[in-house]
Amino acid sequence: MTVVRTVSRLQRDGLVTAKPYRAIFLTEAGEKLATKSRERHRTVVEFLLALGVPAAAAHADAEGIEHHVSSQTLAAFERFVRSGR
Repeated sequence: MTVVRTVSRLQRDGLVTAKPYRAIFLTEAGEKLATKSRERHRTVVEFLLALGVPAAAAHADAEGIEHHVSSQTLAAFERFVRSGR
């Protein structure tokens, strides 16, 4: 997918505002989605680190896991991390 098509899709979905040859800015909805994505990533990384996965591998693996993990599994990861196990 090209950058132009991706930006157009993000604009269509109300996640960014953009003008030709200008910067791209997140909308309020885009900010909320970005925050949610960062939190998902942080949870998965913290879970993997708690299991003893080396930091570099935890960060690399979280990139794929965070996109495929269900909300129930993510909640279980969060409970595990918070329990201090």
